[in-house]
Amino acid sequence: MQTNSSLRILVFIKLPLIIHWITILILTSIPSDSLPTVSLGDKIEHYLAFFVLGFFLYLNFLFKNKYKLLKNYPFIFSLLVASLYGAFDELHQLLIPGRSAEFLDWLADFLGAISGISIAYLIVSLFANSLKKFFKLSLEPLS
Repeated sequence: MQTNSSLRILVFIKLPLIIHWITILILTSIPSDSLPTVSLGDKIEHYLAFFVLGFFLYLNFLFKNKYKLLKNYPFIFSLLVASLYGAFDELHQLLIPGRSAEFLDWLADFLGAISGISIAYLIVSLFANSLKKFFKLSLEPLS
């Protein structure tokens, strides 16, 4: 049986990350001629997708208790994972009909991830006491 703290982390941090990541993978696996037209520009879509990914990666690493290194350096690991996944995603799109890999798409992914991670860091910094109470955890890096 999960504790109240574990359940909250699952519902508010892990599940949104998993659902969003699966959504990115599915959407980038669809051939371009089958995609619905969205009024946002391609680079903005990449930026927003990786903004959300970076945001939830940061929170996931910060609230990890199993691996001290991830908890101590959530910004670095979030950026590393998001950047590598962005590169993987661009290469993966080479295999999808009508898709291509573009450096500028990866750059939009990278900038979105940095922004999302930074906003998550800022929110955690500003609302640390409330988050500690809600998740019943310590947010200070482990020593």
